[in-house]
Amino acid sequence: MLDLQGYSSYIQSHENMKGSQWLWGVTTDNMSGANAILLLSCPDKKGIIAGVSNFIFKHGGNIIHADQHTFLTEKRFFMRIEWELEGFNIPREDIVSAFDPLHREFNIKSDLYFTDEIPRVAVFVSKHIHCIHDLVLRYRMGEFRAEMPIVISNHADLKSLADHFGMEFHHFPITPENKREQEKKILILLEEQCIDLIVLARYMQILSGEFVAQYKNQIINIHHSFLPAFAGSQPYHQAYERGVKIVGATSHYVTEILDEGPIIVQDIIKISHRDEVEDIKMKGKDIERMVLSKAVKLHLENRILVHGSKTIIFE
Repeated sequence: MLDLQGYSSYIQSHENMKGSQWLWGVTTDNMSGANAILLLSCPDKKGIIAGVSNFIFKHGGNIIHADQHTFLTEKRFFMRIEWELEGFNIPREDIVSAFDPLHREFNIKSDLYFTDEIPRVAVFVSKHIHCIHDLVLRYRMGEFRAEMPIVISNHADLKSLADHFGMEFHHFPITPENKREQEKKILILLEEQCIDLIVLARYMQILSGEFVAQYKNQIINIHHSFLPAFAGSQPYHQAYERGVKIVGATSHYVTEILDEGPIIVQDIIKISHRDEVEDIKMKGKDIERMVLSKAVKLHLENRILVHGSKTIIFE
């Protein structure tokens, strides 16, 4: 069990050292110079990289990161490019319209982000504590460039944890009879809080299709097995009965089809014949924490491009 009191003292000492440099878990040391990030996809053809790079260059931008990938079988091109806004002579509100000729020339689909725009994250949880603990601690240490103001749960068990870390806790008990009405209330709360990303940190409820549609590719879930193996209930019991030598975890975007959304991160951990079910569960929790946190970080840094049922990850 984590020593919350000891960790709280550790965090407080860091906050005192940082002073005004600490904001909702986001370290603001390097926020004065904002960058633009463009994620794009289009049919593959000659000249795309040159066209995008030249657009940035001729307007005074300095490219600091660029990565691309092509699906050869589909002839589809994907790119992530980041450049400094300092010295760039197009106001940020006009970049999309200025980029429009390239959109038309190459039939580009794109999303534009800015590194000084801080996403707001809501954490959904039921009773399992390990994933939300890991997320909150990483957040408070400044690993996530985000604000994490609220916790939403269908149980009241983790209210003390949210209170301890200064996060608003909202309890929405869910039954088959009230689920639709409760989801409407949750959506209203999320809109009021200007939430950009929802993280299901072992939230043991299936979100309705109507709910998911409001946050397409903005809901990240953790599945406690290496999908598609051992889906459903009691995955670690299934793994134990099969005598597996590895177990894993899968983070993915939530879609209307349960546990079949685009996969973001997967990882595994070795299992021994000496491991009983409880040992496997403990190892599984370790890998769940790591996989979920990595997926959240990738999303917050705008390193994920969704293409159908797949993701392109620019690490």
